[in-house]
Amino acid sequence: MLRDRKHYNLTKTLLSGHDYVLLALSGVLIGSLTGLAGIGGGFLIIPALVVVVGLPMKRAIGTSLVIIGVNSLIGFLSDTRLDYIHWPFLLAFTTLAVLGIVIGSYLSRFISGIQLRKGFGWFIMGLSLIILGKEL
Repeated sequence: MLRDRKHYNLTKTLLSGHDYVLLALSGVLIGSLTGLAGIGGGFLIIPALVVVVGLPMKRAIGTSLVIIGVNSLIGFLSDTRLDYIHWPFLLAFTTLAVLGIVIGSYLSRFISGIQLRKGFGWFIMGLSLIILGKEL
């Protein structure tokens, strides 16, 4: 995500047979990490969509949000009993998340895809170092 455009093709629109295999392997790896360790989400899905599929950064973010939403809904519905749900917290959290999406959508008009990609890369790098530091 931090490399310049020349290191991977961000303009391809169709996947070749090799890319489908790489995409499937990426999906299995990300899904496994999400299921086993609770990690994955945007910080693995977005780079896979940008590098493997060649989606523009802004489209990769939107696609990632849909994938995360579906993933979260399936996890929520399969691992919950309605009598244990703290509805006020859930509704407050959902309201704030939707507000964040609206604000992010507005702000994305002022940030280019290249700036967003590099900023995201640095953010993930910093977050990874913080998590690694806490775990060691």
